Order: sequence, then C-alpha cells, then structure tokens
Amino acid sequence: MSMISEFKEFIAKGNVMDLAVGVIIGAGFQRIVDSAVNDLIMPFVGLALGGRDFTSMFVVLEEGAKVPGPYASLVEARAAGAAVFAYGAFLTQLFMFLILAWIVFMMVKAVNRMRRTTPVIP
Repeated sequence: MSMISEFKEFIAKGNVMDLAVGVIIGAGFQRIVDSAVNDLIMPFVGLALGGRDFTSMFVVLEEGAKVPGPYASLVEARAAGAAVFAYGAFLTQLFMFLILAWIVFMMVKAVNRMRRTTPVIP
C-alpha cells in the first residue's frame, strides 16, 4: 500500500473529519467567547473597579530602557520595554477560559443526556 493511499484512507475516516469540523467550529466559538468576555463582562468588572479598563491593570516591576515611567497604559509600558506584572490581562484570559470550560461542560452534559434518552435500535 502506497503512502498516498494510506493517507487517503486516514483522511477518509470519520474521526479525522469530526476533529477538523470541531477545530473549525471551536475557533469560531472562541471569538464569541472573547467578545462575550471583552465586550459584555469586563466592562461591568471595570465599572465595579471605578471605571478602569480591567485588562490594562498592571504593576511596573522595572522601568523600560527606552522610556522611563510612569506609563499611562499597559501598551505604553510594554512599548517602553518595561517589565510589567499584567494581572488584569491574565485575569481576563482566566475569565475567558472559565466561561469556555463551563460552556463545553454544559454541551457535553446535554449530549450525554440525549444519549441516555435516545433508545438504541438494534
């Protein structure tokens, strides 16, 4: 069996196609979760913290070699080459992960419930 025919057989298997569809849908779904966190959740978190942009909360560990501080934003501090502890950006990513994990959990739970209630026809 040639390598090309083995590759065709591998690609034609259902699991590979299911995985490809899952990756494509997952990439699109990630954009939805990003928007939900950045555009819907984080503005409320920032409002609760006094109207600050939560994602750009940071602590300067060492001033940049290019431009000395203080820095008005995380982008400005990074552009100046400052060493920063960007806890706001990290917590935003953590929120995104938790929301995505919760949604995946709920989807798996729904699929498992459907599998239990669907009668198996021999």
